[in-house]
Amino acid sequence: MIDPSLLGGALTGRMTFRPGAAPASDPLSPGRHALSFAEGREAVLVVPENLPVDTPLPLLVMFHGAGGEANRVLPHFVAHARARRFLLLAPQSMYRTWDIVIGGHGPDLERLDAALFRVAEHFRLDPERLAFAGFSDGGSYALSLGLTNGDVSSHVIGMSAGFMNAFTQTGAPRVFLAHGRSDSQLPIETSAHTTARRLLESGYDLTLQPFDGDHVITPLGVARAIDFFLGPQPAGAVAPLVADSGRHQSLETMPPAN
Repeated sequence: MIDPSLLGGALTGRMTFRPGAAPASDPLSPGRHALSFAEGREAVLVVPENLPVDTPLPLLVMFHGAGGEANRVLPHFVAHARARRFLLLAPQSMYRTWDIVIGGHGPDLERLDAALFRVAEHFRLDPERLAFAGFSDGGSYALSLGLTNGDVSSHVIGMSAGFMNAFTQTGAPRVFLAHGRSDSQLPIETSAHTTARRLLESGYDLTLQPFDGDHVITPLGVARAIDFFLGPQPAGAVAPLVADSGRHQSLETMPPAN
């Protein structure tokens, strides 16, 4: 068997970013911020209002599905970010889908590393509350990167994910899987059930949330994923209002920061 360390960290999906460092710059203003790259396809950072300034902040990184973009997944999470006061980062794949799906770790891993470093320049991130989440191919990407970098991600959320490809596994992130029982693109038996068995055999803390539906993001699934990430809301807290579209194509977004 080949020693993974001989292949180099980037080839096996290992990131250089680590949370917890003190920020070097002032916090960004509330709103939507574009984190640009020379190659285009910027990452989008959502900064909610009234974030606490004296405590490390939770961060959820959300990966879109194949052929998607940040605007197709952000609407499902923005209201939760504002209500629960966590940072929300939506990277965008350089090509039609994520590098690991096409052929191996490459530009998307590098760009994610860079985006996280830029967020950490402005906010102190909580190492115990840093989630990698994604839908469809993005869910597969979140699972693969999250297990490979379990010393970075504390939680991994796969929504209708097809597979996971973790050449090496580090740390012990908690894992949440949501999948439609009637998924016509990625049948639950050959995707979520297979992944769940592998995770349980490897000793991961797993929550599996099947739902009645096809290949979609559901409001209930998102709400349960956020509770998995941050814990249940206190009694009497007002639940965020989110559109119950039953589709992941919604384009509602948070306004850009001034």
